[in-house]
Amino acid sequence: MVETDPGLFGPESVTWQLHGDPMMWIAGVRALYLQALHPRAVRGVMQNSDFRKDAWGRLMRTAGFVGTLTYGTTEAAEKAGARVRRIHRLLKATDPATGETYGVDEPDLLLWVHCAEVDSYLQVQLRSGQRISAVQADRYIDEHRTSARLVGLDPEGVPATTDQLAAYFDRVRPELAAGAEAFDVDSFLRRPPVPTLLVPARELLWRCVAALAYQSLPPYAHELYGRAAPSPHTVDRRLRAAGTALRCIPSRLRWQLPPRHIVKAMERLGPGSRPTPSKLRSRTAILDGPGRAQQ
Repeated sequence: MVETDPGLFGPESVTWQLHGDPMMWIAGVRALYLQALHPRAVRGVMQNSDFRKDAWGRLMRTAGFVGTLTYGTTEAAEKAGARVRRIHRLLKATDPATGETYGVDEPDLLLWVHCAEVDSYLQVQLRSGQRISAVQADRYIDEHRTSARLVGLDPEGVPATTDQLAAYFDRVRPELAAGAEAFDVDSFLRRPPVPTLLVPARELLWRCVAALAYQSLPPYAHELYGRAAPSPHTVDRRLRAAGTALRCIPSRLRWQLPPRHIVKAMERLGPGSRPTPSKLRSRTAILDGPGRAQQ
């Protein structure tokens, strides 16, 4: 019997259509930059993982988790969430200034990580040329309360609209700072260690990815990191150019890379489940300009 489980989101969701886009990689790097500005959250990462030596592995594991939640079966997504919750329950971090020990699964920390990710995914898609209506932007954020549940949050306390997400960032901004751990993340993202043979590729490609991800951060993040960024108009133009270039890479090539989440989903549900943002454009005539939900 052919398996037809659409998973947690399904082909009719905004999430399904957007997460197959190659600009998600830039969005993921932006999320790391933003997440690192919460001292308690980034401390939990740095004290419980060898980020400096295994940052690539962490990035790939995060991408795999998002891919499983988006395109995997319901069972696979639930198991992935249970595994993350189980690991987080065991991890603690210590504030060197006060000696306080706390769990990395504190709701406030999980909420920051969740909101930084969702904001980054949506912002990069909007600003790189995806025509997403205000209703669809709200729907995207609301859909990800499911993701929040899987990492251990109560969905009722998670932003469900762009306005609620903006209010959350306004509320949490006094807690943000660029400490030593944040600059460690920044340093790695700008110049990650790679084998000698890959240094030219890092200089040519990765530095562009990291720079664009950084530039797309909100103004308060630039202030905290202490580095200026081009004007929002210039950044939008660069994001649209990058989106145009990356979307020219045939999806049949991009999606064949392991772990092939999208290919497996299409094999499970049929060719009609192929993710493409053009499906979003065909469903509404009320479209926003870039930055509608920008914080």
